[in-house]
Amino acid sequence: MKALTYDGKGKIKVVDKPKPEIKNADEAIVKLLRTTICGTDLHIIKGDVPTCEQGRTLGHEGVGIVEDIGSEVKGIKKGDRVLIGCITGCATCSFCKRSMQDQCKHGGWVLGHTIDGTQAEHVRIPFASNTLFPVPTGVSERSLLLYSDILPTGLEVGALRGQVVPGSTVAIVGAGPIGLASALAARLYSPKKIVFFDRDESRLQVAKKMGADEVINTSKTSVEGVRAMAKQHFGEVDGFDVVIEAVGVPETFQMCQDLVGIGGRIANVGVHGVGVKLDIDRLWPRSTTISMALVSTHTIPMLLDLAAAGKLDTSALITHDFYLADFKFNEIEKAYDIFGRAAETKSLKVNIEFD
Repeated sequence: MKALTYDGKGKIKVVDKPKPEIKNADEAIVKLLRTTICGTDLHIIKGDVPTCEQGRTLGHEGVGIVEDIGSEVKGIKKGDRVLIGCITGCATCSFCKRSMQDQCKHGGWVLGHTIDGTQAEHVRIPFASNTLFPVPTGVSERSLLLYSDILPTGLEVGALRGQVVPGSTVAIVGAGPIGLASALAARLYSPKKIVFFDRDESRLQVAKKMGADEVINTSKTSVEGVRAMAKQHFGEVDGFDVVIEAVGVPETFQMCQDLVGIGGRIANVGVHGVGVKLDIDRLWPRSTTISMALVSTHTIPMLLDLAAAGKLDTSALITHDFYLADFKFNEIEKAYDIFGRAAETKSLKVNIEFD
């Protein structure tokens, strides 16, 4: 089968690999129908994830058909169309029992990281009973690509850890896919205001179309201006109730520290490859809470129910489509090029569809 692999720092490569086979009774083999690219994949290619070895098949998101199944797998069967969760959890360790599948002692974030992932024609899924979710009837499978990772991440790591509640004021730093997904998740909890901060005008306009109350182009605003803006908007609170970091670089984390109000929360969603400066001397007397985590995907069933009920519209987040027909698997490299040059190409998430 064809697969897209990490070929060392700064490089990817399409290769031929053997079709995966079931190794344990709790596994399934899925034939991919669709996959996509995550910002985390770009971090791997940049060399920010040294635990990912050269030759690894990338990808941890996708929709497919169950081709083979282990004897202990429950809830799915051969021929089912399924959504692949980006995190695999055993359901029995102490972390899984606390809805922390990301820290599972036997799984966690393994797909496209420590085992071969979903940017291939077939993928082996450990703990398939807990990692595969039947596709709801009538839901667009193209849109479901967002339910593997970024939508549950926006909900669990952004809205829930940030403690968005009715009437909250929410700032989101970064109007990329995960920032936009965080806004969709935050909307479920009826905040008073959602304000986006980004340097990319086209992404800010997408955020506006998706219901942002205000968008701020940070390329036109100084740090002092950002602080003044927060105080102007919120008076004695002096900032936002919830600030979601959705980029993963020191500059945006610093901006979050400038935007958070007294008694506020910073929810870090972005993937950081280097350290950041923490203004603890300024934040601790302001009763500031900072949270961060990997997604655990325990909210996927709820999100799929909302999708089936027509309560979530994620269509604006997929901007480009690629088709891996026979002898054209290298189109996936074109997809990486488009996704990796988002400022130029105006890409958000990409739909990579298998023939």
